[in-house]
Amino acid sequence: MFEKKEQELKPGQIRLLRPFGPAIAHVKIPENLIEELNNYTDKIINNEKKANELNMGKVLAGQVSQEFELEEDFMKKIGWIDFLKKGTESWISFATGKKISKFEMLTSWIVRQFENEYNPVHWHTGHISGVGYLKIPKSLGEPLQKSKVQNPNGQIELIHGNKIFLSDPVIKFKPEVGNFYLFPNYMMHTVYPFSNSKEERRSISFNAKIDDEIYNVYGNEKRPKK
Repeated sequence: MFEKKEQELKPGQIRLLRPFGPAIAHVKIPENLIEELNNYTDKIINNEKKANELNMGKVLAGQVSQEFELEEDFMKKIGWIDFLKKGTESWISFATGKKISKFEMLTSWIVRQFENEYNPVHWHTGHISGVGYLKIPKSLGEPLQKSKVQNPNGQIELIHGNKIFLSDPVIKFKPEVGNFYLFPNYMMHTVYPFSNSKEERRSISFNAKIDDEIYNVYGNEKRPKK
């Protein structure tokens, strides 16, 4: 799934090395899973009783219209847990050289965001988290000032560290259907509001635990025998 190839460096060329900071993985959600997840979401939306049973608004940070968790049987049936497990295995192996033997899904949930709604800076429980996109408005709106170079409308921003020379503490991703990003649970992140659209920005997230021995990097040293 991941490639780790380096071309031979030639005189006059430069290779940018970024060995510091948490590793983030970018994977693609298969089209059949996108369809299954969207169909499931649409059914929940149209079933007020079920939507209330699965509601996660009380425990999540989002200032959005609706957030609800996925039922475990459904996740297993369509292969959603397997997709996340395989992506996590490749990501952790690529980043650490270690093979996980545990993948414990804590929860996975849908976020339905509409015009002028947002997700404030927050982090997640567990060891690892991720977010992917199931529906995106055709337009996320233009900057209020035409002179603005950047337009973060509807984007997710991951935050880590401080702004210092040669180090940037944030990275933004423009949402695209099928894109999925894996990151450590402690990584702070936020989602900006969008404008000038009545369409839905629909995302899916999850929290999970892996091997404590891999996650707890300071707890694995063996003391020398006396």
